[in-house]
Amino acid sequence: MLEMRPTCENCGKLLPNESSEAMICTHECTFCEECVENELKNVCPNCGGGFEKRPTRPTNCLTSNCITNYPVSTIIKYRPVNKEKYRLIHETFVHIDPRKR
Repeated sequence: MLEMRPTCENCGKLLPNESSEAMICTHECTFCEECVENELKNVCPNCGGGFEKRPTRPTNCLTSNCITNYPVSTIIKYRPVNKEKYRLIHETFVHIDPRKR
């Protein structure tokens, strides 16, 4: 089950279930759209992967797989990007299509 992290790992912006700004990488690292576009340039600082829009969990509990039964995580992972450490990752991957990294 996808871990729905509640905030941007870089700036701390709230990213509730219904947020259209939440972006995730393949390892579920979670950042807001603004950080992904303006600071990270679509390169995850943790794994080098690209980002996609995070899906939302259904609010309708017709099935048991809804936000009521599987809520957004309450664990905040606040790890502002260390630009010095990130530089090598960014330079290595920024010009490679995320699906080919």
